[in-house]
Amino acid sequence: MTREEIVSLETYLRKLFQLQSIEVRQRPNKDDSAEVYIGDEFVGVMFRDDDDGDLSYQFQMAILDIDLQP
Repeated sequence: MTREEIVSLETYLRKLFQLQSIEVRQRPNKDDSAEVYIGDEFVGVMFRDDDDGDLSYQFQMAILDIDLQP
């Protein structure tokens, strides 16, 4: 992903979730995705999908069962 895409995605996520601590960071050795963090905690991966000229982005976040424990 380009730096411009990363900045746009970060701005969008901050507005959508009303959370200024969301960061979208470039992944080492990958140009089709970026990592998403809240503060220092990794929360998921944003994938770029350019299928037949239709550009979209997918956010993938795993939630572990131990994270759901009170």
